[in-house]
Amino acid sequence: MDEREVLETVREINLSYLMLAQHMLNEDYAEGLFKLGLSSQMADLIHTLSPAQTIKLSQSEDIVCDFRFDDAAMLSALTTVDKGLDATATHAAILLAALPARQFA
Repeated sequence: MDEREVLETVREINLSYLMLAQHMLNEDYAEGLFKLGLSSQMADLIHTLSPAQTIKLSQSEDIVCDFRFDDAAMLSALTTVDKGLDATATHAAILLAALPARQFA
């Protein structure tokens, strides 16, 4: 994959993320806020972007989203397939709920 293809992929990821975030916030703001791990300030900004602003932001050379999982044990728990999958998902949701919402500095 050359640099042009990587940049195009980053832009596609950005657009997909922003559209998904807007959709989730439109459907159920509180649930979208929680699942996206955003502060209400960030969610409001994303939620109120015009289509032109969404496209412009998605064209950034940097990925506009980030992984909430900065704990390898949590990510491992979510990806482990076992008989206690329901308990694992619940446990991960509890851990995520305890994390502070992301904000730009």
